[in-house]
Amino acid sequence: MSASDQAKTLRDLQQLASNRREEKRAANKPPRVIAVTSGKGGVGKSNVVANLAVEMSRRGRRVLVLDADLGLANVDILLGLAPVGHLGDVVSGNRDIDDIILHGPQDVDVLPAASGMSEITTLSEAQKGRLLVALDRLKSRYDTLLVDTGAGISSNVIFFAGGAHEVVVVVNPEPTALADAYAVIKVLRQRKDIQRFQLLVNSVRQSSAAQVVHERLERVAGRFLDVDIQLLGHVYYDQAVQKAVMGQEPVVLRFPSAPASRCLAQLAQRLDMMEAPDEQEGRFWEQLAEDGVSP
Repeated sequence: MSASDQAKTLRDLQQLASNRREEKRAANKPPRVIAVTSGKGGVGKSNVVANLAVEMSRRGRRVLVLDADLGLANVDILLGLAPVGHLGDVVSGNRDIDDIILHGPQDVDVLPAASGMSEITTLSEAQKGRLLVALDRLKSRYDTLLVDTGAGISSNVIFFAGGAHEVVVVVNPEPTALADAYAVIKVLRQRKDIQRFQLLVNSVRQSSAAQVVHERLERVAGRFLDVDIQLLGHVYYDQAVQKAVMGQEPVVLRFPSAPASRCLAQLAQRLDMMEAPDEQEGRFWEQLAEDGVSP
């Protein structure tokens, strides 16, 4: 073998070793966590989560949806699923987390929460610890974790959104939704030192309305908070959305050509292309460990 052939073989072996190291690193990489939250209920947050999950799975992601609206859950309903258990069973120690995972459309998996159970709307430290241990067991199965938080500024919202790689704040053009979105951003900035937020404006009649909402929120936040609020995009007001909800099916599946569906597909693509800074790789799991306690 000539010296040039030997050199090429060595380079190939070095590249192979590098590829194997990268594959190993990727295999051990924790899921990217995207928290979707809102200040006000009724802005379509959970419906956005359900549809983004489907679209991101279509793009080849292994998606798990965590319904963290623990007292008013509805992601399972929006996806047409029937839970046999919920996160309340897990944090109380009555069920294993594998027993409650639902398999939804387009290979989306869902961890359902309970509806109408006020006793788990504020997790105790012991319950946070049990949830941490349970979630940690699932890390290797997924590359994307979509967290549907509750609305408002409760301790559960702060807990679940506090360590996400991306925090998506859903609003609609109503002034009350804008005011409440500012409140969420303020609390997460002060309590969890989050500085970057993605704004998703739902139910707009025209794209310029989303720009107006973004500018208003950015102007107020710029005066009082040191944050970066980026406009992720908008979803058009579309009667197809309500029809899909009534049929308990994501609008991107039932009406794929609808204006709202096209918007949601674009939003999923933008989120999918974002990359978290290296220092944030394990932030969600680390903050859960800091906030939670051992069960």
